[in-house]
Amino acid sequence: MSMSGWEQLQHILDCPINAVEVPISDHPELTGLQPGTLIDHLDGYLQVIIQSDNRSIRLLQVHRDNWTETEKQLISWSVARSTQVAAKGSTKQDAKSEAERNARALGEWIVRQSATGLALADPIPDDIAQDGRLYAEMIPFLLETEQAAEAAAFRELQKLLVSFLDEEVIVIPLKGQEWLILAPVSLVRDTLEERDEQADALEESLESIGSGLYEMLASEWIGECHLAVGRPMKPVKSAVASVVQLQETIELGRVFQVGANMHVPWNMHLERLLASIPEPVRVRYVEQALGRSDVFMETETMSTLETFFALDCNVSETAKKLYIHRNTLLYRLDKLKQETGLDVRVFRDAVLMKIILLLYKVTKRA
Repeated sequence: MSMSGWEQLQHILDCPINAVEVPISDHPELTGLQPGTLIDHLDGYLQVIIQSDNRSIRLLQVHRDNWTETEKQLISWSVARSTQVAAKGSTKQDAKSEAERNARALGEWIVRQSATGLALADPIPDDIAQDGRLYAEMIPFLLETEQAAEAAAFRELQKLLVSFLDEEVIVIPLKGQEWLILAPVSLVRDTLEERDEQADALEESLESIGSGLYEMLASEWIGECHLAVGRPMKPVKSAVASVVQLQETIELGRVFQVGANMHVPWNMHLERLLASIPEPVRVRYVEQALGRSDVFMETETMSTLETFFALDCNVSETAKKLYIHRNTLLYRLDKLKQETGLDVRVFRDAVLMKIILLLYKVTKRA
């Protein structure tokens, strides 16, 4: 029973109450008695067992004579009930702490495995994979924050995710600013049943969930951050490989998708290829292809091209998106053709310009 509980009981009974701890050796007859057990007139007091072990016994002393049986039972019940509630709270807290310790141990193992680059396919050891959900398909999200999280971040993040997704999730701290989030595939169950018929439906659903999740985390938890989502996988077999893939996805997204904070690996194939080209080769290619490397330095040119490519080279839709007249867009594209020799309305030139644009981005930041 807490101090406030004793004070309330003392006020109700209108008599002094205090707790004492005595060696069990002084009262061996009390060994094994449960909390709430009444001890009449021990040392001149009515006493109630609060807690006992092999070394000591904790007693609640009530200083008053002439007790009715009802009052005695009330005191006994109050102490026993308070002890049960405290034990349940302690058990729940212990379970939460154990879950966090297991998650951190798993995160440390993933970090070590990914650092080697040689054991991406190694399954999670049985002594670490204690959560049965790791053996089922789950959706991986990788969260990278711009600032290190505080000590209580694990519980805060888990609470937010459960509230937002309305599903139980596994949160795994990887580094001070990096978290692996595993969500159940039930979030996309309907899409999974139809994915043989609709090849893009699963990716669209995952992108939609990821975008909503990013907006929630950015506004309600950590502020500026980056989030990547992958296809469903079995964590016990593929957790390390998924983390490495999503780390690369965020790294590429920071370079090639400036202004975007949610990234997906299936939209990064060309970017991944171009980023692997040595930096001197990239610079030389851009200069040889265009004859100059400052053509993209104009914000208007960059914005026009990115919007044009994002809308599949559709002139009308691009003009609407940019809030300009169609003829204004055509003028810009003609001007770009004069400066570069490439007409992005022609497929071959559009492909080449897209590659040059991506190379310019990664070269400028190399």
